[in-house]
Amino acid sequence: MYPTIYHALYDMFGLDWSWTRLLNSFGFFVALAFVAANYTLSLELQRKSGMGLFAPTKRKVITGGKPDWSDIITTALMGFIIGWKMIYLFVNGSDLFNNGSSPQKEIFSGNGYILWGIILALVFGGWRWWEYRKRQLPQPVESWVDIYPYHLTGNITFLAAVFGLLGAKLFHLFENPDEFVDFFKHPSFNNFISGLTVYGGLILGSIGVLLYARKKGIALLHLCDSAAPSMILGYGVGRIGCQVSGDGDWGIANTHPKPEWLSWLPDWMWAYDYPNNVNYDASYHGMLGPLNDTFVVPITDPNVPCFDGYCTHLVPAVYPTPFYETIMATGIFLLLWMLRKKIKTPGLIFALYLILNGTERFFIEKIRVNNKFDLMGIQATQAEIIAILFVLTGVGMYWYLKRKAAKPDISSTPG
Repeated sequence: MYPTIYHALYDMFGLDWSWTRLLNSFGFFVALAFVAANYTLSLELQRKSGMGLFAPTKRKVITGGKPDWSDIITTALMGFIIGWKMIYLFVNGSDLFNNGSSPQKEIFSGNGYILWGIILALVFGGWRWWEYRKRQLPQPVESWVDIYPYHLTGNITFLAAVFGLLGAKLFHLFENPDEFVDFFKHPSFNNFISGLTVYGGLILGSIGVLLYARKKGIALLHLCDSAAPSMILGYGVGRIGCQVSGDGDWGIANTHPKPEWLSWLPDWMWAYDYPNNVNYDASYHGMLGPLNDTFVVPITDPNVPCFDGYCTHLVPAVYPTPFYETIMATGIFLLLWMLRKKIKTPGLIFALYLILNGTERFFIEKIRVNNKFDLMGIQATQAEIIAILFVLTGVGMYWYLKRKAAKPDISSTPG
């Protein structure tokens, strides 16, 4: 496992770039997930706009106006942060991040190069001011431009990220109430991102986007269809981060021998011990708890790298469920991407997404580690409950939309 990008570069290429410890491998792949989702969503929104399925809105644009000082100050502030903090971390990374020390402690500390911060603030702010001055006209020109949903892809992705992160944390605390008090007693960036529930992020992120789309007058069913492939693709890429970092989203202990018909697979695809995982540091040795009969123990195999601060692995090995979910999510994405041009009824692609997403997650929960709730004598995890609701909603939505599309439009029938 590679807790940070530093460990990946060092292990694979021998590059000792301490500043890359700033790049958490899980966070890196989450960022890639949003990039992939943003790109595919933009492509689909452009395609549907070209088909006339989205009506544009008008926006007034002023060309050649006076400098926007809020923009200039924001740019200068970005320059200050780069000069004050980022250069400091880059230059001193080899000393600051030794022995597995947490980069976040330095990121949120008051240490940095104040002088370089001021210099880059002046450079960035001055450059932005000069850009405005070059374009300024004696008489600003007003014009109206058409704004299509694909022009708003960045806003949509940003809202999905913000609401999604909030929802992921809230649903995790709901699933793990014992962490609720500790979260507020010891607030920190690490404490915020250390426990996230995917479905919580998906649900609250979707609500935020739909409210925004409604405000902007975007056709909701076409937007949902456009977003469906990108959401499952982002989910699959994000799960790569879970697998690479070993963030604890693994399966239950797998002590079964690999079946003969799977003998061609590498052993780690059947059962994996997640060496140097980011979830348990070298100071933790013991049983994971009642949810999993697995122990965290020090790495003793000389053939396995032992990273400072992370030198543990799981015994016995567990099902590598993040890897399985990446494979299944990629397959669902390819299927939806192939069907998006063939299925014409608005909303059906999204209905299929709900059915396939829920089915995939329901079955993977059977070999994942999660808290279970008691619902009228039935033991089920939060994800299983939501997955069932996804499937039922998807089936109901598909049936309703197909039935509605099959009915003749009476209003257009000659009378």
